[in-house]
Amino acid sequence: MSSVRDAYRGRPTLVTGHTGFKGGWLISWLKAHGAKVRGYALPPETKPSLFEAARVFEGVASSYGDVRDRAAVARVFADARPEVVFHLAAQA
Repeated sequence: MSSVRDAYRGRPTLVTGHTGFKGGWLISWLKAHGAKVRGYALPPETKPSLFEAARVFEGVASSYGDVRDRAAVARVFADARPEVVFHLAAQA
């Protein structure tokens, strides 16, 4: 049986809402497990934000935009070619 670490190691993973509180923690966890993380979200709203204060952005390819923009989301998917997607984008 493979471990959780093995399940994500090296896998292209996309997280929407990665600049938010839950998304920030998730990408930190995914990076610790070796995932190749890409994020798509609106820029962080608060100053400071977890995303900036904890330097969550390091090692993450970030794109900024609204998930309601189909063309932008399609470009991110085409570029990232994720094997795993976590959709955490939400209206605040």
